[in-house]
Order: sequence, then structure tokens, then C-alpha cells
Amino acid sequence: MKELIIDDANSNQRFDKYLKRVLTEASTSFIYKMLRKKNITLNDKKADGSEKLNKGDNVKIWFSDETYDKMTGAGTMDPLYQKLKGVSHKIDIVHEDDDMIIINKPSGIKSQKDSDSDVSINEMAISYMINTNQLSEEDFKHFHPSVCNRLDRNTSGIVLFAKNLKTAQSLGEALKKRTCKKLYHAIVLGKIQDECTIDGYLYKDQATNKVTITKAPSEDAKPIKTAYRPLKYLSDDLTLLEIHLITGRTHQIRAHLSSIGHPILGDMKYGNASINKKLKASSQLLHAFSIEFEDGRKYEAKEPGEFNVYI
Repeated sequence: MKELIIDDANSNQRFDKYLKRVLTEASTSFIYKMLRKKNITLNDKKADGSEKLNKGDNVKIWFSDETYDKMTGAGTMDPLYQKLKGVSHKIDIVHEDDDMIIINKPSGIKSQKDSDSDVSINEMAISYMINTNQLSEEDFKHFHPSVCNRLDRNTSGIVLFAKNLKTAQSLGEALKKRTCKKLYHAIVLGKIQDECTIDGYLYKDQATNKVTITKAPSEDAKPIKTAYRPLKYLSDDLTLLEIHLITGRTHQIRAHLSSIGHPILGDMKYGNASINKKLKASSQLLHAFSIEFEDGRKYEAKEPGEFNVYI
């Protein structure tokens, strides 16, 4: 029999999901069968798997040592863990504590991979945890640390990375409910003198992965709101903006600013190709500059060197 005590990092999740992370080699049907037969108990009582776990809960798994080792994959190497261990782990860390890492993602790197061959900032952060002895192979079998927000490949700046499940849940909730404030910096075409809040409706074409902004609502369009204020008027008829992303839709900042005649310099999808070429801007100058949490914690990420060419 194995006895497991739920710690803070594993609390606030469904019992069946926790068991699936522990018994990685067991099928879902097998886990439910063991629950029905009371071969797995929660606080010495029969459970059905839907219970929400709390810190200090007692889990007993009435398996033989051989069966337990087989169901947890004990003694076998995790090929994904070994692969990630060899990934580059040179990440620009803005802040790190026991629960999360705030990373300044460079332009040109994805937040999360879209295919098996991709290496994103997510894999690099996991590799960092492995290579700094913060993530064992056994822990990795139970939970995969992950980024909690995504930036476009060519947008730089703040990415939140949760080291444990509880933090992933709390950060995900804060992002969903927008209790954290995200500010961006961008260099846009034209002179902007006044701060403004603009709204509209965003429609995404899945086939082209491009969005369209309209003033009138439609069945497939989602409402958006973006606030901005000018920080500095630059040469070449450019303005450095601070942008508050009030709603967070695909390509919202890029498309919204373009729709009012102020596209982001270097944006190849929504920008001005001739000016991009003239000013030798090969990547969009949009940077997730800061994040402020509800409790007052605020973190800032320095703009990449490409901004210095124009500022």
C-alpha cells in the first residue's frame, strides 16, 4: 500500500486528474475501477474521482509494490524529459520565485510549440528548471510546468511561466478575469498626440489566421477594447505608444491600431510594407512591457535592441 499526502502544489484539483498524473501508465477506466473497488481511497473513504483535493488530504493506493511501480512507470526513463533536458535553457528572467518565472521573450520565438519539431519559450523554461535541479523526472511525470499566456511569435516581452499546478490555476484565473493589468510598448506610424480608448469588433479568418476589425457587431465577431497613450514622438513620423490591452483577442493590438491608420512598424501582416522596407524594420516593434497584479506587484521587461534604433 502506498500513502500519499496532498501538498499545497497539488491541491485544488479533481481527484481523478491527480490520480492520472500519479498513475501515468494506467488507463482512465482502470483508475475508475480501482476507485469503485476501494483499492484507491481518499481520507480512508470511497471516492468517485470528482472530489476537489485539499492540502493535507490522505490518498491510499492499495496496490502491490510491483503493480504500483508498473502503473507509475517507476524505473523507466521519460523520453520527453530527457529530450527537454538538452534544449537551450538561456532565458531572460525578469523575476523568479518558488512558484513562477516571468520571462522576457525575444521576438522570433514562439510562446508554445505548434509542432513536435518546434522549440518554444515553454520548452526552454522547462529545460531551465531541469538544468537548475528544480524539476525532477518523477515530478515531471505528475505535472508539466507551462507558460500561462501567449504572445505572437514576433512580439517580444513578458510571458508568465508556472512552476506548479496551483500557480498555473491562479495565474490562469487572473488572466481570464483580467485582474492583472498588461501594458505594451509599440512604435507605430504617424503622430499620435492624445491618449484614447478605442473599441470595435474583431473577426478572425481561421484559414488565413488574419483578423478584421469592424465598428458594427456581427454573429462571428467578438467585442474588443484597446487603450493607448503616446510616450514620445519620434523621427520618421513615428510614435512610441503605451498600450493597455483591455480585452485580449488574437492580433488585437496589431489589427486595431492598423484599423485607425497607425499600424505597428515592422508588422508584415497588418503594417505598411513600403515603410517597413524603407525603415529596414523586419520585425514588428510590439513589446509586452509590464504586468501588474491585483496585490500591487508589478514587473517590467526591457524593450529589445530593435526599439533603440528608432527611439
